[in-house]
Amino acid sequence: MPSGYRHTREDVVYEEDQYELTEDGRIPIPYRRTAKYQDGNTIDWLHEEGLERERNYALQSQAGVRGILLPALDSVRMWFIVVVTGIGIGIAGAWLDVLVKWLSDLREGHCSYGFFYNSNACCTGLDPGQICTAWQSWGDYLNIHSILGHSLLQAFIYVVLAIVFAGSAALLVVNYAPHAFHTGIPEIKAILGGYVFDAFLGPWTLLIKALGLALAVASGLSLGKEGPLVHVACCMAYLLTKLFKEFRHNEAQKRRVLAAAAAAGVSVAFGSPLGGVLFGLEELDTFANESDVMWRGFVASAIAAVSLQWVNPFGTTKLVLFQVTFVSDSWRAFELIPWVTLGVIGGILGSLLIRLNVEIALYRRNSVLNEWPVLEVVCVTSVTAAICYLVKVQTSELVANLFQECDPTKGDYHGLCNPTATIENVFLLCLTAILKIVLTAWTFGMMIPAGIFLPTIGIGACLGRAVGLIMQSLYRAYPTAWIFLSCPPDPSVGCISPGFYAVIGASAMLGGVTRMTISLVVILFELTGALSHVLPIMICVMTSKWVGDALGKDGIYSAWIAMRRYPWLPPVDYRDKGETGANLMKPLSQVIIIEDAVTTVGELKAMLAQYQYHGFPIADSHGEFVGYATRQELIAALDHLQLDETEAEAQRKCTFSKNRLRVPAEERVDLSDALEDSIIQLRKEVPQELVVNMFQKLNLRQILFTHAGKLTGLVTKRDVVNLLTSHFPHAAALAQQPPHPRHS
Repeated sequence: MPSGYRHTREDVVYEEDQYELTEDGRIPIPYRRTAKYQDGNTIDWLHEEGLERERNYALQSQAGVRGILLPALDSVRMWFIVVVTGIGIGIAGAWLDVLVKWLSDLREGHCSYGFFYNSNACCTGLDPGQICTAWQSWGDYLNIHSILGHSLLQAFIYVVLAIVFAGSAALLVVNYAPHAFHTGIPEIKAILGGYVFDAFLGPWTLLIKALGLALAVASGLSLGKEGPLVHVACCMAYLLTKLFKEFRHNEAQKRRVLAAAAAAGVSVAFGSPLGGVLFGLEELDTFANESDVMWRGFVASAIAAVSLQWVNPFGTTKLVLFQVTFVSDSWRAFELIPWVTLGVIGGILGSLLIRLNVEIALYRRNSVLNEWPVLEVVCVTSVTAAICYLVKVQTSELVANLFQECDPTKGDYHGLCNPTATIENVFLLCLTAILKIVLTAWTFGMMIPAGIFLPTIGIGACLGRAVGLIMQSLYRAYPTAWIFLSCPPDPSVGCISPGFYAVIGASAMLGGVTRMTISLVVILFELTGALSHVLPIMICVMTSKWVGDALGKDGIYSAWIAMRRYPWLPPVDYRDKGETGANLMKPLSQVIIIEDAVTTVGELKAMLAQYQYHGFPIADSHGEFVGYATRQELIAALDHLQLDETEAEAQRKCTFSKNRLRVPAEERVDLSDALEDSIIQLRKEVPQELVVNMFQKLNLRQILFTHAGKLTGLVTKRDVVNLLTSHFPHAAALAQQPPHPRHS
């Protein structure tokens, strides 16, 4: 056997339990083998859906009670995975919040009567304004009375623990689960589109992603937990599908479960059940037309939200930390001007953040940083911790404070309610936004679990609050100006809500970075409770997307998918300029299998060892098109024949058509079962737009072009992906897999 040609018995899955109803009711259908997909392949949706229809028909055609119970049992398995995934990600997300809060507070001090209590749990039950003596800073615990010594000790412990947390997360990822780095949403989008990447959903990836995410967030780096929670939820669902053989090799059903799990992950990340469902429809759009998938996602999101609220990680009986109320449930028409301005700013800065992040990712890959990922994490963490020490507040708490309205009965959040310090506050908020843009662009892509939602919300909230403070200051200075005629003439009466301007800024920035629309609006009003202000949020998101699309077509996730060269087709409305399929197809002057008296078993094995193509067109000796066979199906078919490694066996002819009269039976092998069941054939004169739309709508792997029965060329999903990402200058720049574990 040629070197490089390797396969095992585990590569073949036998569908032995499929039955069809015949005269006696239970006769096995003809043998149909399905080779297991290897990582890096793309599933054949037409074939998988065909197998699913056969399996459902076989279940329903059983005689008697079995015909009723088996389909019901099959449905129960699906719902079991959906429900358990919802419960699991809800509880995991809640305890992740608890762990992050404790680790974050540990950098500043500890509870005197319980080491594992965070600051909120340690000081619970106190009256407003009462000083909490149970919570001790490290300087007080070590009896450091000098102000300078106390400050230096606090700063030292703060920075060191941040480095320890982030460095530990990086070590875990680099050495045990390289696929646990980053957000995971680009990979999930590609997987739901048919890309096979089982290593990305393995148990080690789940464990390291969850633990590393807690450490990374607690370190204070400019990252969030929202995107990685989607990855964690999908890992949970994938491992649950391994419990049932019906899902183990059913790739189409497996992806429907993953879509529901992704919705549950968003629900837990933002406390937004409806937002999770709409996120699945908008961002993970593979199953947008399947109501059963949406229904399962809805159930999983609701169960995840209930589990999150049951644990109550924030101690507020609320789903999220950001739920706020504003000065008034009404808004004025003149406020549309600053809100649209924020939308424009969000679109511009969102595009800037994407470009900056892409350039840093390319620099990281092509520089010495690629060889020292842990050292990079340590250095960036030390810089981030040193800069953020003066604030000493997590991004989530900062965003919550920026969303809050000034209330005389409550404390002043970072001096934001001081009317005499408006200029200073605006300057500091803009400076914070600039620093977070730089830090986020660098952090998002390091070898640690990292989401981009929360830091993006933080950037936008800072800018929005700054604009709100400016508008509030103008109103107080000129309360009778014509632009403020709809406001009360008394400036002491609330008219402008800087907190809501922060929400508008957050939505603008998030829209500019992710290019989400409907799901983003729903997530934000569920996140903040700003149901009465949905229309301004919609206007702002619409503006930021328009501006962002004018500066660059791709959101942050699409950019990373293109850089890593995942075979994902963006749902764009492609229009050609008069090109036809001939401009896109590959002429078949390369590798083609000729059946009957031309191609032998030995030549076929040598071809499979020499060429790593996904599939091979097959024609007869006269050039007539016979069919198409994938590489893995050919390997599985040869393995099933169990041929001896003799010269006689190697010289047997390969026959793919049912017409076997030209070659005696003892001189041929029948490989007709290796042919694809469904192949789309077109003429090369069809519009290129039609070819692209067929790939997008039908989830095809390839289309073959024929003329008068003769093969002229083919186009694959990869060719269409390359066409739709040709505008992106850095496509496939990060195509290699993450670095392999390094051992010192």
